[in-house]
Formats: sequence, C-alpha cells, structure tokens
Amino acid sequence: MKVAGFIANRIAFNQQKSFSRFIIRLSIVATIISVMVMIVTLSLANGFQETVSQKVFSFWGHIRIVEKQPDKAIISEETPIQKNDSLAERIRQNPAVQSIHPFATKYAILKTKDEIEGVLLKGVDSSFDFNHLQQFIKEGRHIHFNDSSYSREIMLSSNTATELKLKVNDRILIYFIRPDGTIRPDKLTVTGIYKTGIEEYDKTFAIGDIKLIQRLNTDSSDNGWSGNTVGGYEIFLKDYHRIDEVAAAIYDMDDFPSTWNTVSIKNVSPNIFDWLNMQDTTRNTLIGFMVIVAAINLITCLIILVLERIRMIGVLKSLGATDWTIQKIFIRHSAFITITGIIIGTALALALLWLQQATGFIKLKEEAYYMSTAAVKIVWWQVGVICLGTLVICFLVLMIPSILVRKVQPVKAIQFR
Repeated sequence: MKVAGFIANRIAFNQQKSFSRFIIRLSIVATIISVMVMIVTLSLANGFQETVSQKVFSFWGHIRIVEKQPDKAIISEETPIQKNDSLAERIRQNPAVQSIHPFATKYAILKTKDEIEGVLLKGVDSSFDFNHLQQFIKEGRHIHFNDSSYSREIMLSSNTATELKLKVNDRILIYFIRPDGTIRPDKLTVTGIYKTGIEEYDKTFAIGDIKLIQRLNTDSSDNGWSGNTVGGYEIFLKDYHRIDEVAAAIYDMDDFPSTWNTVSIKNVSPNIFDWLNMQDTTRNTLIGFMVIVAAINLITCLIILVLERIRMIGVLKSLGATDWTIQKIFIRHSAFITITGIIIGTALALALLWLQQATGFIKLKEEAYYMSTAAVKIVWWQVGVICLGTLVICFLVLMIPSILVRKVQPVKAIQFR
C-alpha cells in the first residue's frame, strides 16, 4: 500500500507539466462543478417550494371546513354555516393543530371618487393570528377589532390600492350586493397594504372584519346569514406535511356535521401545488445528469491515465508488482479527484447559497415565480447524501477502468509508445 501511495502521489503532485497532471486537474474541476450544481439545485428547489407553499398556507391556512358544495367554484363565497364553538375547541385540542378560527368571504365593490374595483372581502375575527400575514404587509398595519361593533378598517392588496389610487389611512366606500338586489354601503379606513406576490390573491382579495360581513347581510331576505353564522373555519397545523392525515381525522369525528367537509388547501390552489410538484421532476432530472456527467468524467480521466502509464505498468509488473498493487495506484487517483472535488464543490456551493441568503443577488420575475428573489433552504442531510452518494458512485464506477490494468502484458507494455 505504501508503494502504491508513493507512486500515486508522485504522479498526482508532479510539478512538471504533463498531460496526466492536466487531466487530473480537469477532472477535479468537473467534479467540483457537478457537486456544486447538485447542492445549489436542491437548495434553491427546496427554498422555492417552501416559500411559495408557505405563502399559500399563510393566507388560507392548511385545512378549511366549509359546507359541502361539489359543483361550487373553489374560490368564491361560501354557503354560510352555523358556528360550532364546542367542535372548534375539540379540533383545537388535536396535537397537530396550531390554531383554528372562523372566516367568511363576500363579494363587494370598492369605490373612491374616481375609481371603482370589485373584490372578494375575506372576513376574520379577533382570534385570527395576523403573524401569518405579517410577512405580506408592505405598509401600515393589520386591522384592529372592537367588542361593541364591527371594525371599520380594511386591508387592501398593493394591486387594488394602486388601481384605486389609495394609501394607508385613506377612506373608501364598500358596497355589498344582497341576494334581494339591494345595495348597502359602508365607509372603511385603509389601515394596511399587503402583497403576497401571488397574482390570483392580490387581484382578488381584501381583508376585513367578519362582523362586517355578518352585519351587512343579516337583515337581507333568507340568505342564511346572522350574527352566529360564518363561511367556514380555517385550520393552521404545526406540520403541513400532515394535512391529509389531519383533515381525514377531523372529518371522521363523531360530532362532525355530515353536511360539512374538510378541504386541503392544496385543493383550493391546485394549479400552484401541481406546478410545485413539477419542480421535483426538473430537479431530479438535473441531478441525475450531473451524476452521470461526474461518473463519465472520472471514467474518462482514469482510462487516459492508465493508457498514459502503460509503460510504467509494464515495468512494475516485470519487477513483480501484483495487479492489485497497480490498481491501487489508480484508485488513489480516483480518491484524490473525488474527495478534493466534493470538498471544494460543497464549500463553494454553500458559500454561493449563503451569499444569496445575505444579498438576494439572484432576482426573479415575481409575476411568474411568486417571489422577487430566489429563496434558499439548505437541508443538511441532503448535502450529506449528495457528498456520500457522489463518493460511493464514483468509486464503484472507477473500478471499471482500473480493471484494464489486469489485461496489460509486461512485454508489450514496455514496448508501448
């Protein structure tokens, strides 16, 4: 082993300009690039999926409880249901549930002196945790509630605020169209302007007090609304990976109304989540190509090194060196190339990702990607799997060209030119 190591080091660290030295350096660079691309690709894909999905979850929760309506549009006004505080409390006691609160949506018209815009007002109550929406608020604050009456405050998206030429603290008229055809107005104050980056939400929704929806619709003819009705419940979970499991458990509760349904937020915005799932295919394909490129690169490198050192192999064999001893020389080459490439590639990849986290120098078109800068999420076990997997695959593949050593005949090898 000492002889093989000595010869391998002499070849690898030879200061003289030689073709083998160039090939080794080229192979190290190719390995560095392959490892970098795999780590950066995984981290950017993780960050992208995490950021977009959390935007959806923060706006809608993870699970919605609504009245069953199979043919109803996914994003639209809900059929009102009676509040059930005892059921909500039992759901809240589920270890997987972080919070549950009522909500309602109602189509409304916003009007200023010169402009008019239609929105779907989403009403929430004082139990709502606005920390979920805090990341989206660009100006002002969230609405405040009072016990005596409904809040006369509203949050608008930056898109709606721009269309209506409104700023924080401006006053605006809101009109609800009732089922009987009458219109009831009210005047609200804009307290906050938010931007999710998801165009579908930013062009559609405004956020206000659920009591406003209840009050303005209570005295309309047989529309089902009262002070004790809501559009449904939103549930936030501690772990979003358990959405389907928890939704099924809630639906199977003994006192869960048969006319209600639990809906995963993934079914509310299926286009977004289908698109996110497509990123897995793209990511896996790119990583697969990088593994193949790294393996082919190292095979080619070792074959060239074997061919360049044919005479040396012949001399060593004629001096009594075994095939395994000579094979170890080239395996040492592969170890040097692979380990060096993995270490440097990992270090450069992490440096690039940390730089992106600190500066956000990689910009994106928010209308297309739902974010203005590329998000990064480094999962350390994935980094470890890439490094270990690259090492194992390269060693297994590099055993193939080293077997060529066994076929070399000393007499012919010494005469090889």
